[in-house]
Amino acid sequence: MIKVWYWFYNIFFIPPAKLIVLIAQLFVPKIRTGLAGRKKLFENLIIDLAGIDRSKKMVWFHSSSMGEFEKAKPIIEKLKAEKNVNVIVTFFSPSGYTNSLKYPYADVIAYFPFDTTFAAKRFLNLVRPNLAVFMRYDIWPNMIWQIDLKKIPALIVDATMRSNTPRKWFFMKSFHKSLYSSFSKILTVSAEDANNFLSFGLDSNKVEPIGDTRFDRVYQKSLQAKAKVLFKDKFFDDKKVFVFGSSWESDEEVVLPALLKLMENDQKIISIIVPHEPTIIHIEQLENQLHNQFNSIRFSLLNNYNNERIIIIDSIGILLTLYYYAHVAYVGGSFKQGIHNVLEPAVYGIPVLFGPKHDNSQEALKLAALGGGIPIRNKKDAYRILRGLFSNEKLRAQKGKICSAYVTENIGATEKILQAIYGIL
Repeated sequence: MIKVWYWFYNIFFIPPAKLIVLIAQLFVPKIRTGLAGRKKLFENLIIDLAGIDRSKKMVWFHSSSMGEFEKAKPIIEKLKAEKNVNVIVTFFSPSGYTNSLKYPYADVIAYFPFDTTFAAKRFLNLVRPNLAVFMRYDIWPNMIWQIDLKKIPALIVDATMRSNTPRKWFFMKSFHKSLYSSFSKILTVSAEDANNFLSFGLDSNKVEPIGDTRFDRVYQKSLQAKAKVLFKDKFFDDKKVFVFGSSWESDEEVVLPALLKLMENDQKIISIIVPHEPTIIHIEQLENQLHNQFNSIRFSLLNNYNNERIIIIDSIGILLTLYYYAHVAYVGGSFKQGIHNVLEPAVYGIPVLFGPKHDNSQEALKLAALGGGIPIRNKKDAYRILRGLFSNEKLRAQKGKICSAYVTENIGATEKILQAIYGIL
């Protein structure tokens, strides 16, 4: 069956895909960057692998982008601490690759090659991995089939599969079964995901629900964040802090009016606004919008702080630490396209608010079902919910406890994944 799909994929999919990519690069900078970065992929690999100690086993981790790589980090870092192995990390997207070039726990960092038989063979012949670990979903047929032919053990980690996935439609089910059957293990984030993989007719011994490393990573990063000092001691004493995280304009249109109204009635509330894109234009728009009601100050000018009740963050990379100071947090994105990471505030044991478009996040759905996460549909909702949380400390603590328990109860996937890796190595 694999041979049938191999010929179908390489005759009917790869040639038109190449043409589409070549045309798309003229209009999409990200595609253009990815093509340019891969021009010397194999030459760079030869150089980078020249200094590798081949007496050590080689473990290859592949992630589509930066988001998936965050989930790989706790596995890689503990693996390197416990075993004397080489680690190569690859990315499909340019953003993941460029943002991870200085990652200290990888011996080699490279682009994933274009999915042709020739490129897959050449990559595997150069790298010679003893194990391939694919994060979540970014698997490519020619590479998987070549891995299978070379009998290289391979895992999918943090795997998810929706019950209504198009991968089950018509002949697509048979095609994807040919891919998933090539893996040694598929480690899913939940029992439901495991059952959805098993519906492809896979060997039940290959599929196992073990949890999501995202919980481990967020918990690990929260411990590091607590050690960082972003504000002077007692800065927030006797204050109630609201962190408006990863906000888009569509979030701000709903939440800000309710927040400002509440702040007029409760002098103890101080707000930290963290725009998803902290551009000068966006920050100036926020300042103009707030000017008539409250003075604000940019985080970069905090040395000049004069009791402003709104702090606008004009830098990146500190949101997780900012949540540490919050009594209540809102996570943006879900009035626009899809919610950002709700686990980052939840780990600190605070209520987590978000908009209506959060179906892209299993964590948001679960927090809402448990009662620690609270969806907001409109301005009226926003005011009612914020007022309830800031005026009722017991309610706030109760919902925060639900959030922290949800995170801590789901920690441990990294260790289970490592046991599967050690069993193979």
